[in-house]
Amino acid sequence: MENVEDLMTKDPVVAELPGNRRDVMKIMVENKLTGVPIVKDGILKGFLSRHDIFEHPDEDQLALIYRKDHPRVAVDDPLQKAAELFQAENVHYLPVTENGGECVGIITTADMLEYVEELGIDIPVGETASSPCVPIYEGTPIKIALQTMKLTGIYAFPVVDKDTTLVGIITDRDLFNLSEINGELMVSELGLEQDENTWSWQGLKNIMKLYYEESKFELPDISVKDAMVKEPISVFHGTEIHEAARIMRRNDYGQLPVVDETDRLETMVYELDLLSAIL
Repeated sequence: MENVEDLMTKDPVVAELPGNRRDVMKIMVENKLTGVPIVKDGILKGFLSRHDIFEHPDEDQLALIYRKDHPRVAVDDPLQKAAELFQAENVHYLPVTENGGECVGIITTADMLEYVEELGIDIPVGETASSPCVPIYEGTPIKIALQTMKLTGIYAFPVVDKDTTLVGIITDRDLFNLSEINGELMVSELGLEQDENTWSWQGLKNIMKLYYEESKFELPDISVKDAMVKEPISVFHGTEIHEAARIMRRNDYGQLPVVDETDRLETMVYELDLLSAIL
């Protein structure tokens, strides 16, 4: 594989202009997406993610919400260019165009892991991990874990015990699976209709993640230890890049804890970190 066309998803789900926030959220929920290309008459105009939706809480018109300068690639662009854009723009999606702007595909950082694996890069994973790593103690109340996620903008924490040994991992998805969200409040504040069977509260929870204040939903009074994924898959500092990419791809992980020989946490490595190895 050499070009974007080799890894992209063809004929992606898109949102059409003109439209509104409700329209695009419905598309995202129904298709279990966290972002979509925005098009008009098939021509790519930009991209909208759940971040954009909740950064503009008072806007309803799609034209005022989506990101018009979102980076893009062409079908015949080399995968190297896609990796460069992912890194430079700190994004996880790139719409793919051809014939003067027609949106014909989308490629993600997760898609790029197959390319990293194929290249057989033998650089130790510990040398590429550059994203922030915030460990959290297993005895921390999950409500504090949630607040820490909101304050840091990091949504996956490695969990350690009192000896700093890695014992688990917890993500925003884990917290939301435990949460009780006030559905009527969500519908009211987002201007949605409650009588549509196509709406799924679980789908809304997936899109909304942490964009609601703690007062909008309830978490049980338990500790991180009771909510975390125990004995997570991890890699050693010296694990080669291509092997880390294989583990991430086959388990559908966006990150992996990096540990030493005694299972003490060193850092976390993310998809974007692995892409830096091919630049």
